[in-house]
Amino acid sequence: MSSRRNFIQMVAAPLLAMPLISQAENSNPIYEPLADGPVLKVALLGLGGYANIVARAMQGCKRAKITALISGTPEKLEQWGEKYQVPKNQRFSYDELHKIKNNPDIDAVYIMTPNSRHPEFAIQVAQLGKHVISEKPMATNVKDAQKMIDACKKAGVKLLIGYRMHFEPNTLEIIQKREAGEFGKILFFQGLSGFIIGDPKQWRLNKILAGGGSMMDIGIYSINGARYMVGEEPVWVTAQETKTDPVKFKEGVDETIQFQMGFPSGAVASCLSTYALNNLDKFYLNGTKGFAEMMPSTGYGPIKAKTNKGELSFAHVTHQTIQMDEFAAIIHDNKVPKIPVDGEEGLKDMKIIEAIFEAVKTGKKVSLS
Repeated sequence: MSSRRNFIQMVAAPLLAMPLISQAENSNPIYEPLADGPVLKVALLGLGGYANIVARAMQGCKRAKITALISGTPEKLEQWGEKYQVPKNQRFSYDELHKIKNNPDIDAVYIMTPNSRHPEFAIQVAQLGKHVISEKPMATNVKDAQKMIDACKKAGVKLLIGYRMHFEPNTLEIIQKREAGEFGKILFFQGLSGFIIGDPKQWRLNKILAGGGSMMDIGIYSINGARYMVGEEPVWVTAQETKTDPVKFKEGVDETIQFQMGFPSGAVASCLSTYALNNLDKFYLNGTKGFAEMMPSTGYGPIKAKTNKGELSFAHVTHQTIQMDEFAAIIHDNKVPKIPVDGEEGLKDMKIIEAIFEAVKTGKKVSLS
């Protein structure tokens, strides 16, 4: 794949063409059909490549609807407004964000700008009385992530992070099996996350906008995945960086990082985050009684999973469709998801990312407290 954008477009087409299936052949007691209820009225903020995937996927939602658009590009507001039938009076520039206050047609704002702008918009949206949905990573550092949490708490609104895998049936099934003891004592997790990134001028390779490189984009999947697959919070990290192209990957923009995490039970994780290798999308969980493997593990689908007892047969679910319907239930019904998707969950990942960067810099094991 020549670039992240091409990657998004490539995987989005077959994903969105597939049928939306809420439950597959296996019975999954964790993944249940949503209860009927009020529709979540969503404003999309930042109309880039990923927002296009979310917007298209939301056409299949039962409880979430695009009701407003927010962008710094007038042409996008016009094009998207016509495409998704959003009235002109519900299209706003960034400078007009204040106009969403008391707008009855907006319940929540989904922020999908470059990483560094998530905090500023999240804080503004919260102060305007709207629920905040932020794409991950929620910020570029722990300090800003905490500011987002504090602003939403002060305003009395919810802060959700776009962890789409937290609602994926194969993922939830493996977690249930682990909790039931089917794998025995968990000993080891492996997470491989990577692809070859293209355009060197894109924002994901800009330290100021992205906050880093591959770790902020794809590596966070292995971090987050290790936590929900093992079922514990890591207590230490070690990490090593490899950089083969210092021109493309400038100072502060990581190309490849290998990192390890240790958990209270003694389980360890070995992970790889890279912008220099394709075909890396794998999770492997090993215990004293069995194992689980997912490959692909976090791509847009279909997810393929198996355990020592055989393959799982859950059909493909359009992740962003399910995510947005689940977010509607969390916001309107106070539903509690199996795996958290709130600001505190995002903050945990940010703390680990900062620790990994510190471990790379110092060459030492970094304690997480």
